[in-house]
Amino acid sequence: MSPVLDTAFIPPRDREEVVRNAVWESVVAVDIDHRPPAEDLSVRIGLGTVGPLRICSARATAVTIRRTERLAREDEEPAVFLGLQVTGTSLVAQNGRECVLGPGQFAVYESIAPYTLLFDEGVDHHFLRFPRSALALPDRLLRDTSSVTLGPGNPTARLAFTYFSQLAASDELHRGVHADAVVEPSVELLRAVLTTQHGDPGLAKGPLESTLGLRITQYIRAHLADPDLSAARIAAAHGISVRHLYTVLSGLGISLGDWIRSHRLAECRRELSGPNSRLRTIAAIGRRWGFVNATHFSKVFKQAYGLSPRAWRDQNRSHPSGGRTHSPQSDARR
Repeated sequence: MSPVLDTAFIPPRDREEVVRNAVWESVVAVDIDHRPPAEDLSVRIGLGTVGPLRICSARATAVTIRRTERLAREDEEPAVFLGLQVTGTSLVAQNGRECVLGPGQFAVYESIAPYTLLFDEGVDHHFLRFPRSALALPDRLLRDTSSVTLGPGNPTARLAFTYFSQLAASDELHRGVHADAVVEPSVELLRAVLTTQHGDPGLAKGPLESTLGLRITQYIRAHLADPDLSAARIAAAHGISVRHLYTVLSGLGISLGDWIRSHRLAECRRELSGPNSRLRTIAAIGRRWGFVNATHFSKVFKQAYGLSPRAWRDQNRSHPSGGRTHSPQSDARR
């Protein structure tokens, strides 16, 4: 992964703040206690995303990282972190347990509970952030498997270490169709590691099925802009048949075509009323959200909202000062 932050190019007085801001904005809010003085502090960070997964690869001088109780309590997007030790050693502490990681080992920990990461020898580590909802695992299982050394003793964990290390290091897997293709296998592999470590793989099956509808709608929202979004693609991404997909959605009261169209139209309406709406043509905004035919887009937009896309944009356009324009009738009444 190509570095996006290297403190060698940052004045010593600014290094701690720059590193803190990068970690808070891209990964998670934590307290960072660097051991060496600012002039000796060295941090190189690479950042990437694979669908909803976030990846941070870091090499740094000795540091202690703490997720405090206050920060954990304020978490708006609960996550599960996977920390892979590349070289050296580190310590992970959460839920009253501590584990030491060596090369080829990893541990998981949650954002919703305080944790501490000790890197006394420096950092050579991959951090992967998974949405907690995507794993669909019981709370107790996640608590029981946090701060546990995972690696050579668990065959599934050995496989996972190699897989996730390559996922973290490969820029090619972070883009386009490759990224779309590896999201679901990544989630399922981590689920397999945690359930086998817990000793009962069957624990995963119930929560996985019960959250299928939620995961399907989240997937559709994330891919609304793709013109080739289809029932077959959605079903394949979740390892189910098209028939089962429609059964799940029917249970939620969702008609797939209508649901996709209404959410695409809502995104178009939002963009058309924004301050930068005139930087693109109306047809381009429609195409951006999957409406490849401009005439069809205008027709369904007017059916949904009673105004054409152009009329909606004109009605909501803003002055440079930030205020909206007024109709002549409203001006006359003032």
